[in-house]
Amino acid sequence: MGQEELDQMSNLYNMLVTYMVTYSFQIFGAMVVLVLGVFVGRRVSDLVLVLCAKKSLDITLSRLFASAARIAIIVFVVLIALPKMGIQVTPFMAAVGALGLDAGLAVQGLLSNYGAGLRIIFTRPFVNGGIIRVKGVFGVVKEVHLAFTLLSNEDDELIIILNKHIASEILYNSQTDTILELAVGVAYDSDLDTAMKAISSKLAAIDGLSNERAIQIGIDEFGDSSINIAARAWAKTQSFHKIRFASDQAIKEALSEASIVIPFLQHEMRVLS
Repeated sequence: MGQEELDQMSNLYNMLVTYMVTYSFQIFGAMVVLVLGVFVGRRVSDLVLVLCAKKSLDITLSRLFASAARIAIIVFVVLIALPKMGIQVTPFMAAVGALGLDAGLAVQGLLSNYGAGLRIIFTRPFVNGGIIRVKGVFGVVKEVHLAFTLLSNEDDELIIILNKHIASEILYNSQTDTILELAVGVAYDSDLDTAMKAISSKLAAIDGLSNERAIQIGIDEFGDSSINIAARAWAKTQSFHKIRFASDQAIKEALSEASIVIPFLQHEMRVLS
């Protein structure tokens, strides 16, 4: 190690010693202030949650207000503690402002999620416990965070959807029930009234379908080999697939009991001489 390196290390050591001697009590005081600030921030956050609960405020908004209060207190304490340690805050804030644009561009995707999360929290298109369908999936809303929303389906799977997708997509909010759409084809010479009454009667007996909303049933289209009958009902989202399977089975049994034929796909070919 050369003399120049030794001189640099010596100067650095002297600077550290001078700094510790000059600001030792201030550093200790700043650390005490920081610890107290974190403690107070946590207590204030808990207090905000309690107050929001007494006001019956939505849990997502309550968490947002509690987190904002805690962060504000910690930032305030840090701004007080830094000058005590000999660190000037003004140049630091100027540097943060200068880097703000570049940082904003770098984390544009993340910021869009947070912006969408704030919009969801304040506009409240859905709440915890509600049912939403978006991006081809649906489930019960468990938690709404600033960056993402957590869903749960009937298989107890946890589904994480980024909030920017929820804010930019068509959102289906069906509360506790989800629309169930069914279809079956019957032969052209079938008694359609008998077929539809049989299907409606069987579906009405399925546990899990809504009793408050009538089952809609009618002719959907005239196919190549069959008249297609469609049925629409509201099913409990937490048992959606189980109810769908039971409904398909019920339709098959209803048509069999009514002697209604479900035809195979047929093609008619003519040979011209």
